[in-house]
Amino acid sequence: MNIKLPPDQFDAFIQYGEPYLKGAENKILSQYTFGVKDIFDIAGFPTAFGSPDWKKSHPIPNKTAPVVLDLLGSGATLLGKTHTDELTYSILGINAHYGTPINPLSPNRVPGGSSSGSAVAVAGKLVDFSIGSDTGGSIRVPASFCGIYGMRPTHGRISLAGAKPLAKSFDTLGWFARDSHVLNDVGKVLLNKEVPEQSFSNGLLLPEQAWELIPDELKIISLNKIQTIFKGWDLSFSNISEFNLNSWADTFRIIQASEVWEEHGNWAGKYLNKFGPGIKERFLYASKIDAQTTLEALKAREKIQALLSSLTSKKLLLIPTVSNFPPLLSSTESQLDEFRRQSQSLLCIAGLGGLPEISMPVISTSEGSLGISIIGPRYSDEGLLDLLKALPRLR
Repeated sequence: MNIKLPPDQFDAFIQYGEPYLKGAENKILSQYTFGVKDIFDIAGFPTAFGSPDWKKSHPIPNKTAPVVLDLLGSGATLLGKTHTDELTYSILGINAHYGTPINPLSPNRVPGGSSSGSAVAVAGKLVDFSIGSDTGGSIRVPASFCGIYGMRPTHGRISLAGAKPLAKSFDTLGWFARDSHVLNDVGKVLLNKEVPEQSFSNGLLLPEQAWELIPDELKIISLNKIQTIFKGWDLSFSNISEFNLNSWADTFRIIQASEVWEEHGNWAGKYLNKFGPGIKERFLYASKIDAQTTLEALKAREKIQALLSSLTSKKLLLIPTVSNFPPLLSSTESQLDEFRRQSQSLLCIAGLGGLPEISMPVISTSEGSLGISIIGPRYSDEGLLDLLKALPRLR
C-alpha cells in the first residue's frame, strides 16, 4: 500500500506517520489506515495518557497492545497515535497541556473527548477508522460532535491489555468510522471472541426521560428522521417510571470516581496542582468518595442493570447520544459543566448496563451535529453493526 499522507491540519495526532506500522497484505482490513488513542502502548514510543507528567514518570513501553497487533495482522496500517484528554477524565476534548484538536465539522466547537484525536482523525479523513476508549462517553460524545459513527461494545468484549485504565468496571475499547461498512469490518476483527449469541426484536423503545433532555427543535428533527430511517419498525415512545436518569448519572459518577481514585490516587496526589481545569476538580471529588457511598451506588447499579437487561431483551433502546450540539470553544466553565451534567444522564445508561451502544450521525447543520444512539442487550454487538450497515444514512 502506497500512502500519501494528507497534512494533519486538525491537530488530531501526537505522532503522525510515526509510528508507521504497515499492516499485513491481502487481509480483511488491508485497504484501511487507522490511528490509535494515546492510552494504548506501542513498543518504543511513550504513552503520555494525555499528561506530560505521566509521560515523564513512566517508562517507554517495550510491548505493543494486543489489539493494535490484531489490527495490523488483519491488514490495517497504523499512521500514528492520537490526542486524548488528560488521563481520559473528560468528555469534551480540551487538553490544557496539548491543546484541543479541531472539530472538522464545526471548527468553532469542541471535538468531544476523551478520544478526541481519534474522532477528529476520522472526521478529517486522515484515516479510515480509529481506535479509542469509552468509560463515560469518550467514544459516543466525539462521534456525535464530529458527525461520524462511534461504537462502544459490550463491556469486556475486547481486551484492554496494554491500555491505560481509568475506571475498570466501565472502561471499554471502541472505534470510529465515517462509513457503517468500515465500522462493521473493524468489528469483525475486534469482536472475534466467542460469546452467547444474542438476538433482538424488530422494535425500538424511545424512553421519554431521555428525549426530554434535548432541545425541542432537535427532538422534532430527530424523531422525524427516525421515522424515515426505521420505516416499518415498531417504535414505542414511552415513559418508563424507573428511568430516573439524574439518579442514574449520580450512581455512575460515584462508582467511576471511586475506581479512578483507587487506580490512580497515589500517583495523582503528587501531581494534582499540575492538572488542567476540570480534571483537578474531578480528582479531588474522587478522593472524597467514602466506602459506604460507593457500596450504596454499587447496589443501585445492580437494580439498574436488571431493569436494562429486561428492557433490552424485548426492544432496542433509541436515545439521543448527548443533550445538544457540541459546546462552543468560547463556552464558560459553568456552561461546559451544565452540558456535561445533562449529557451524563444519557451516557450513563450503556455504561451502567455494560451494554453495546452505537452512535450514528443523524443531524448536521451549520450550528453543529447530533448523533442518535442504538443500545442493545449484552453481546448483541455484531447484530447492531449488521443492523446499522443496512440502515439508510440521513444527515
